[in-house]
Amino acid sequence: MLIALMAKDKDGALQTRLDNRDAHVAHLKDSGVVVHAGPFLNDDGKMCGSLAILDVADMAAAKEWAAQDPYAKAGLFASCELIQWNKVIG
Repeated sequence: MLIALMAKDKDGALQTRLDNRDAHVAHLKDSGVVVHAGPFLNDDGKMCGSLAILDVADMAAAKEWAAQDPYAKAGLFASCELIQWNKVIG
């Protein structure tokens, strides 16, 4: 099952993102469930959120993965949504 994680950072939280980026990227790589991932950028080209496509067994697994993300543990996100996704192109 493919799940899209879409998260927006809290205002003024760029330093929190930078402080936790290495651990977050390791989580992406080490978990074995991330198909695509990258940051959203604001009008100034600075990171302000996250998009990740997860290939997991079910929504419960996606929720657990998201809860273990170092960004989530650091309180970076103002919002985080998990939605089942269907790949059509690519």
